[in-house]
Amino acid sequence: MQTQMKTYDNLIEALTDLKKEGYVEDFNLKQNCIECRNGMYRIFHNEFNIDNYIRFEDDDSSPENSAILYVITSDKYSLKGTLINSFSIYSNEVTDEMLNKLKFTH
Repeated sequence: MQTQMKTYDNLIEALTDLKKEGYVEDFNLKQNCIECRNGMYRIFHNEFNIDNYIRFEDDDSSPENSAILYVITSDKYSLKGTLINSFSIYSNEVTDEMLNKLKFTH
């Protein structure tokens, strides 16, 4: 469930603030899951929730210079963290379940 989040001027500011809120894990996107702690946790699409996402665009608005910061909670593993991905997620080799989980609406 998406909650109202603060607005941020840049990615570093957002990450710093979210860490203070308890989002301390650094999630990495894999083909069929997200991982953290060097693969110690492999969390599948039905084991995490996206609390919110924040879009960041460079001044030139080039897609390759843009990113989405996903704010994620996994109740199953009692983990909270963030996942940074470019707008080109659709070009990554991820399963349909992961793609659907990470889609966002404008």
